Amino acid sequence: MFDEFIKANQEKLDKITSFMLEYNKKVNLTRIVEKEEIIEKHYIDSMLPLTLYNVPRGTIVLDIGSGAGFPGIPMKLHRPDLSVTLLDSSRKRTDYLRQLLNEIEVDCDVITARSEELAHDKSQRETYGLVVARAVANLASLCEYCLPFVKVGGVFFAMKGEKSEVTPAEKAMRLLGGEVAEVIDYTLPSGDKRNLVVIKKIRECSTVYPRRRVNITKNPL
Repeated sequence: MFDEFIKANQEKLDKITSFMLEYNKKVNLTRIVEKEEIIEKHYIDSMLPLTLYNVPRGTIVLDIGSGAGFPGIPMKLHRPDLSVTLLDSSRKRTDYLRQLLNEIEVDCDVITARSEELAHDKSQRETYGLVVARAVANLASLCEYCLPFVKVGGVFFAMKGEKSEVTPAEKAMRLLGGEVAEVIDYTLPSGDKRNLVVIKKIRECSTVYPRRRVNITKNPL
């Protein structure tokens, strides 16, 4: 499965690696600079969730805090039928993403904005069938940043490390209109363990959320 993905996208992945490492000299994109690690921890880890949970064809996807384009770009490479938007608050990173997408000739939208502000835009709120985030923030905070973008019936993929942090985040999920659909353990080729927390949106989210970033950080739901 991993080998097939890498082989099918080898040319584009090689271009991403070269472009990212060169750009990384002037803009902080990634601390992972060894090519084998990039393949596993960026490319394989990004596409794996799409093999673990059934995402319908044509789903509209939002990658929050996309950074260097992960997991959104590998997801798009693995599933070209998906409509993917990459969101990041840093203009330097979104400028990079636009240049990279042009370089590899991949079609994704790119938005420069803070998620907690953009989520109150009616054109963005509760419009995505899948929202993904691969971040170090606690799960309760991630839910507040992400669930307001998920349409009712859609899902949020929280891509976590070995610990899924589900129990402390259950209150936040309820307040934001979500519930856990599944927690999937998986392992990267090196043996590193990961958790995919799949949260389904079962009702609309109150317009009170998301709150300002300082409140989300200091007082998680």
